Amino acid sequence: MIILSSVYRSLVAIGDRHVPAKFRTFWEHPAGPKTIHFWAPGAKWALVVAGLGDLSRPAEKLSVYQSTALAATGAIWARYSLVIIPKNYSLFTVNVFVFLTGATQLSRALHYRYTKGQASEAEVIRTDSSPAATK
Repeated sequence: MIILSSVYRSLVAIGDRHVPAKFRTFWEHPAGPKTIHFWAPGAKWALVVAGLGDLSRPAEKLSVYQSTALAATGAIWARYSLVIIPKNYSLFTVNVFVFLTGATQLSRALHYRYTKGQASEAEVIRTDSSPAATK
C-alpha cells in the first residue's frame, strides 16, 4: 500500500502543477478527481454495464439473490450519496442505475419463476385428469 500511496501523491503533485486556473476549483473540490468520491462512481458503472448485458440472458439463468442485492445496494447507496457532505450526484446517478438494472432483473427472474410455477401446476392438473391417469 505504501507504493500505491506514493504513486498517488506523485500523480496529484503533477496534476497540481498542470491543472489550468479555470479547472482549479474542480480539481480542489472535496468530491473532485483527487478523491475516491470522484473515481468510485466511474468504476461502479461496470455494474450497470454488466446488468444491461444480462438483459439478453434467459430469465431462468438469473439469480434472484444477486438481483435483490444489486437493487437493494443501489437504493441504499443512492440515498447515502445525497446525505453525505458533499453531496455526490455522480454517485447518486450510478446507484440509481444500479438499482434500476437490479430491479429489472429481479422482476424478470420473479416473473419467470411465477409463470413457470403456474405452468407446472397446470401440467400436474392435466396429467391427473387424463384418462390414462384414472385407470
